[in-house]
Amino acid sequence: MNKTIITILLASVLSVGNAYCANESEAITASTNVPEAQYPKVDGNKRAHFRIHAPEANNVKVDICGKKYDMTRDNDGWWSAVTNPLVVGFHYYFIIVDGVSVIDPSSEAFYGCGRMSGGIEIPESAEAAAYYTFNKDVPHGQVRECKYYSDIENAERRCFVYTPAEYEVNHDKKYPVLYLQHGMGEDERGWHQQGMMANILDNQIASGKCVPMIVVMDYGNCGYIFGSRPGETREQFGASFTPIMLNELIPYIDKNFRTLSDRDNRAMAGLSWGGHETFETTLRNLDKFSHIGSFSGALFFLANGIDKAYDGIFTNADKFNSDVHTFFLGMGSEENFGSDKISDALNNAGIKHTYYTSEGTHHEWLTWRRCLNEFLPLIFKQKS
Repeated sequence: MNKTIITILLASVLSVGNAYCANESEAITASTNVPEAQYPKVDGNKRAHFRIHAPEANNVKVDICGKKYDMTRDNDGWWSAVTNPLVVGFHYYFIIVDGVSVIDPSSEAFYGCGRMSGGIEIPESAEAAAYYTFNKDVPHGQVRECKYYSDIENAERRCFVYTPAEYEVNHDKKYPVLYLQHGMGEDERGWHQQGMMANILDNQIASGKCVPMIVVMDYGNCGYIFGSRPGETREQFGASFTPIMLNELIPYIDKNFRTLSDRDNRAMAGLSWGGHETFETTLRNLDKFSHIGSFSGALFFLANGIDKAYDGIFTNADKFNSDVHTFFLGMGSEENFGSDKISDALNNAGIKHTYYTSEGTHHEWLTWRRCLNEFLPLIFKQKS
């Protein structure tokens, strides 16, 4: 390992007590830091403050939210930088040391951007964040790491499964299932870690906002950046997940958990490319799904016309509206992913659906937390 990187790893953990920070009095330690690490910090203007020890480095930068910030060095080899104000929510970031992009050792590691990365949460007000914040006063479900074997891939696969708090008490009760997908460059950990999924479910179930349900988060076979595999087309990207889900994942979940296994009690939703996978899977298999959600879905082609999409499924509005109990699209107001145009086209075609705009957010986890929070109360409301 590069000597400079080793120095950063040791110094960031052992020397976190050394203080430097503009507006130090109003800056707080980021919630995404490793234990005892005081940096990064976030100040009252939502600026992130970074500090690492790299005495042998010649050039250090912070790469966050599409911008690289030069860090300045003091006489003791400490490098520091303060960002511009950042949008509230979760952001991946990297430290670039002499041209090498590395994870800040003071940050917890998160899988995103097709690799492990650092992450920082720019906090909202406590009131705004309450729906995805841990609440000690409500019952809490469990998130289990499950392994199963795929005959299609000839390999082990992993999924995470949320069960509501009452699952361990009501042993005879069966539950509807939401299959919840990550986006490109992420994996099955994303919704549980970055997405705060369990807190959102716990809080909604406790308040009666949504029905108790099982949530399944599996790897969508799109955990790398499109273009990484030579010759792979956009149609092929992640497409191998659908047969695995239909033929292996759903049977595994129905066998090992107390599920309501009919279409009325099965939902699928996903963010970004996971939204694309959701449409590809559900709209071609409406015998298995009746609740569908796309959060910033990678559905650009639909904006050019929905008539021929999915074998003309949107041309028969009466049938679609009868078959699909929930059809949801959401998007951040700042990301320009086209979901608003698709919603307009669906309205013109008479397709009943819910459209949601997350005000002030981009293509990021706060948008998707908000979308999930809006989607959950809509599903599984019909009588079982």
